[in-house]
Amino acid sequence: MKLFDFQERGLKETEGFNRCAYYWEMGTGKTFTGTEKMWRLNTHVNLIVCQKSKIDDWFEHVLDNYGSKGAIVYDLTIPKHLALFLSEAEKEGKGYRIIGIINYDLLFRKKDLSSLKNLTLILDESSMIQNEKAKRTKFILKMDAQNLILLSGTPVGGKYEHLWSQCQLLGWDIPKNEFWDRYITYRLYSPAPNVYPIKIVTGYKNVDDLKVNLAKHGANFLKTDEVIDLPEQVFSTIQVPTSSEYRRFLKDSIVEVEGETLVSDNKLKGLLYARQLCSTYSKEKLNAFRDWVESTNSRLIVFYNFTSELERLLTAVSDKPISIVNGAKRDLEAYEKYENSITFIQYQAGALGLNLQKANHIGYYSLPLSSELFEQSKKRTHRLGQTKTCFYYTFICEGSVENDILDTLKKRRDYTEALFVKGN
Repeated sequence: MKLFDFQERGLKETEGFNRCAYYWEMGTGKTFTGTEKMWRLNTHVNLIVCQKSKIDDWFEHVLDNYGSKGAIVYDLTIPKHLALFLSEAEKEGKGYRIIGIINYDLLFRKKDLSSLKNLTLILDESSMIQNEKAKRTKFILKMDAQNLILLSGTPVGGKYEHLWSQCQLLGWDIPKNEFWDRYITYRLYSPAPNVYPIKIVTGYKNVDDLKVNLAKHGANFLKTDEVIDLPEQVFSTIQVPTSSEYRRFLKDSIVEVEGETLVSDNKLKGLLYARQLCSTYSKEKLNAFRDWVESTNSRLIVFYNFTSELERLLTAVSDKPISIVNGAKRDLEAYEKYENSITFIQYQAGALGLNLQKANHIGYYSLPLSSELFEQSKKRTHRLGQTKTCFYYTFICEGSVENDILDTLKKRRDYTEALFVKGN
């Protein structure tokens, strides 16, 4: 496997660390750097933890690049593979490597994996362990990994509040309260009287000091534009009229639409229904989407939130080859085969990790509330191997909550945080 110069440089800069992090912006090929670091650490037992949707991609990547070097690769979501992996893990000193791949939500359920010794552990999208109270995080923090490799693009654009658990894994044993007080600016918000307040992030401070301390513990930061000359990105907004049902809902907090009664009895439910009235129930947006699809024969990627949205979207593209990636399905056959295909991707299932640089047109039928998912989704096409200008089309119901969501995401903030900051 031939690496780019900047990838070799990253390996050189972390050469003296057996616990390190590649906080590299999406599209820089940190998968290749991370697995090469794992290989050079030269342990018999190796474990890669990733999202469920990425199991097959990781399996193929490791098998293609290290199978010929003697690595035995196991998909640990398969019970037979798990049993073989655990058996082989006890045969230290046999001169070959075993590499197991498992997803975060299954890892902590496989208690035998907690007893692995002389282990190199890779955590792909390590932002998945940002909550130290989650079962997956507690399990990983207790694992006796000899070597550790963290991979994430999230810290490049901020979100430093999510790094404390990763600091512990890297060996920087800074207390959580001290970490927050030193590097995060925030205010306390109590959603109701006598309710324990939550911290609302308003910004960051001492960022250079944070990065220096992280570097001392093996963290390596890299932005795409520092090392790769990627094509231009062009962003467009397609505005459509807001429906009368939406305006009535905002006024009365209740509306009847297509036989459904939507009632807003709290802030978050009101937000959910307002978003659905701008997506699932918006005939104007569906018509605009149909016009967009019919205007081109290019390979299209479309991001959406709700299953009910997908049902409507499929009715508008019955004559196109279709691929779908969501919680229930991962089918990219049409995307791979046909230039005029449309690939529908639910944010939670496919905004992170997919390589879709055969396409250069992305449509956002609805927006996520998560800044990380939004930023990651853009990089599915704008990454190594892309040679064409990347176009992004956001469908917006004018004068609606979607405008506020888009404005907040552009500031790289989660919209749920913005709700509290605004005090709405």
